[in-house]
Amino acid sequence: MKLTPVLFIVLIIAVVSCASGPVEVPEDTPASKIVQRAQEATDVNKYKVAIEYYQILLERYGDNKDYRCIGEYEIAFIRYKQKRYAEARRGFENLIALYNSGEIKDPPLHFKVLAEKVLVRISEKGY
Repeated sequence: MKLTPVLFIVLIIAVVSCASGPVEVPEDTPASKIVQRAQEATDVNKYKVAIEYYQILLERYGDNKDYRCIGEYEIAFIRYKQKRYAEARRGFENLIALYNSGEIKDPPLHFKVLAEKVLVRISEKGY
């Protein structure tokens, strides 16, 4: 098959557009928008991108109890979805330890409850 110049250009554009570099988020982006982008990436199984968004969330808004819990939980849950059970376990255990430490005042409890439930599932898988 002979590659025409037009077909070659289309092929190059397709390859370049599929390549993804590091996530860039302007400094003034609200936390809610970062979470939304992370969830959108998760919805289409772009877990690496989603984790990058959650890490940015934690770097910029980690002092906020809600966003810290969201970021920590979601990163651990993505690891669980990827079947990276040891990493997921560490993430969930760290989140529960954060709750138990009292470092966060009045944290949203549903993330702790969910983390405990997923830890049971991970244990049932033998990890």
